[in-house]
Amino acid sequence: QLQLVESGGGLVQPGGSLRLSCAASGFTLDRYAIGWFRQAPGKEREGVSCISGRTNTSKYADSVKGRFTISRDSAKSTVYLQIDSLTPGDTAVYYCAADGPLGLYSLCVLDYNEYNAWGQGTQVTVSS
Repeated sequence: QLQLVESGGGLVQPGGSLRLSCAASGFTLDRYAIGWFRQAPGKEREGVSCISGRTNTSKYADSVKGRFTISRDSAKSTVYLQIDSLTPGDTAVYYCAADGPLGLYSLCVLDYNEYNAWGQGTQVTVSS
């Protein structure tokens, strides 16, 4: 059974940083794409970043390029999202999700409809 558990959220001041973790179990991480999504109150869920399983390529939403960095530690079955230069606009519940199993050269996408397993989310609040 696929399971994803997010951690690392919290309250941070504008300009601060956080590292979110997504611990995966029940499947082989390298055969799946992992995406990070966020949802603020009253807004649609937004894909912010994803990383492909075997190609290890990544994508970012335009709104977070240069501030968010996704990475994967296959030995720990964990995907990380480093978030720098946080602004109040980054306040949201952040979710990780898995899409797969995928083909050898498949790339990840930022469309949440493609993902079939989700974590419970972790709250990120940016406020002074």
